[in-house]
Amino acid sequence: MVDVKKLEYYLNNPLMKRIVELKERNFADKDQFEDAPVNYDDAIENYKRILAITDDVAKTIIEPNSESVDQEGPHLENNRMVYASKTYENLDATRKAGLWGVSMPRRFGGLNLPITVFSMLSEMVSAADSGFQNVWSLQSCIDTLYEFGTPEQQAKYIPRICQGETMSMDLTEPDAGSDLQRVMLKATQDADGTWRLNGVKRFITNGDSDIHLVLARSEEGTRDGRGLSMFIYDKRDGGVDVRHIENKLGIHGSPTCELVYKNAKAELCGDRKLGLIKYVMSLMNGARLGIAAQSVGLEQEAYDQALAYAKERAQFGKKIITFPAVYDMLSRMKAKIDASRAVLYQTARYVDIYKTLEDISRERKLTPDERKEMKKYSRLADAFTPLGKGMTSEYANQNAYDCVSVHGGSGFIMEYKAQRLLRDARIFSIYEGTTQLQVVAAVRYITNGTYLGIMREMLAEDVCDCMKPLRDRVAKLVDLYEEAVEKVKADENQDEHDFLARRMYNMTGDIILSLLLLRDATNVPEEFAKSANVFVRMAEEECVGSHAYIMNFKAEDLSNFVAE
Repeated sequence: MVDVKKLEYYLNNPLMKRIVELKERNFADKDQFEDAPVNYDDAIENYKRILAITDDVAKTIIEPNSESVDQEGPHLENNRMVYASKTYENLDATRKAGLWGVSMPRRFGGLNLPITVFSMLSEMVSAADSGFQNVWSLQSCIDTLYEFGTPEQQAKYIPRICQGETMSMDLTEPDAGSDLQRVMLKATQDADGTWRLNGVKRFITNGDSDIHLVLARSEEGTRDGRGLSMFIYDKRDGGVDVRHIENKLGIHGSPTCELVYKNAKAELCGDRKLGLIKYVMSLMNGARLGIAAQSVGLEQEAYDQALAYAKERAQFGKKIITFPAVYDMLSRMKAKIDASRAVLYQTARYVDIYKTLEDISRERKLTPDERKEMKKYSRLADAFTPLGKGMTSEYANQNAYDCVSVHGGSGFIMEYKAQRLLRDARIFSIYEGTTQLQVVAAVRYITNGTYLGIMREMLAEDVCDCMKPLRDRVAKLVDLYEEAVEKVKADENQDEHDFLARRMYNMTGDIILSLLLLRDATNVPEEFAKSANVFVRMAEEECVGSHAYIMNFKAEDLSNFVAE
């Protein structure tokens, strides 16, 4: 499980002062709401208290229920989804603890938490049960309704989420997975202007939720993204049946549903034709940060399980933790956790600043400095989000795999948690945008020099003496990275560019996460120095190989890889 004291380190980042200042509007709520902080230190103490409450719920209720939830799973009754029985206990506990609507303003009954803190809560819930984390963290869909809904819609729906009602985002269809431009669920208007939805949605996480955000085709005769709008469907109005619940490999506590819309009443959210172009992108970026937090939580639990087993299991007269092959795996698992947290919370801080400034811009005109600040952090968040989601979800899979390996044959036995973590982790690098799609999102920042500029800026930061040799080694990797990227650009072959994009992406992640870890190791050497040493070696191992691969690749080599 997650150590709350370790999470508190990320609350000490200098950017948190700016985040709190913006989120609290200079503490304007203190005279109206009893739980509102009066200054920065008070806000940080509030966050720590909420972390402690979540930690207690996760450890005493959600984690003990996780095995039962995995075995029972949700089921279908009369076209309705019914959660596993222990999931209802989890929902009740999180509602009583006030852990709903956490990002929403206090005037709606929310906690007004920054996304950075919400990500910490998500990590803790995921470490306890990543399937339930899906159900709980989808409350973040309300951010999109808050951002783009009318004041009437905000007043109608946001308090319900703050009281613990559930949400889903209904995007995917049988013929529209990653390619959401193909969505064909039909939205039509009655004579009185009421919108009606008809069609099928598939692979909808928590699909029988209380409030849905639905992507539907509102413009008759269109076939692309410009004909799609976003709608709000309220389960109280009826008109949607659950036709099927998927029997999945893992995350059994999270129901994945096929939904049939039959003349279901809905409300338009925001403007017509912007459903995919604007609103889904907002939803997806938030969801991707949520999957990064989910991934880090599972990474931690996989490491904890492997470490505990290695300390107890003896072979050949010695504890297996003393074997180099085992402590090599464990050290890499720990380094991946620390690197994942570094990129998760760096990304969350960037999102916090630009999103809160966007929110403020709807209340008043931003100053020129604020507009410049919002643009800067929006660009950084856009660059870091695909790195955060892709790298952490892949590491979650790797840590879960290594957890099973440390357990040996026991890891293949259903009585041990290791196998469940492996089953649960596999979806993380698939849903809310596969790793391949994260590469597509990141590659423009690779080729236009954005990431290289970030690397150079970070290399110029002061580090402690103990980290200077590692920084020098990372600097050499940056030179290799620049050479590899320039080679791909100079070749001017799109197929070659697309084929090599994943290797350039991996190099990008390896280097930036290394630099983030060097920063953490400079701040708290006793906590992060070992991981920095291990991770930089891992980065060298991959970057040197990727550089050689790219530099020796020719466009004509592609013919060797084309599947037949």
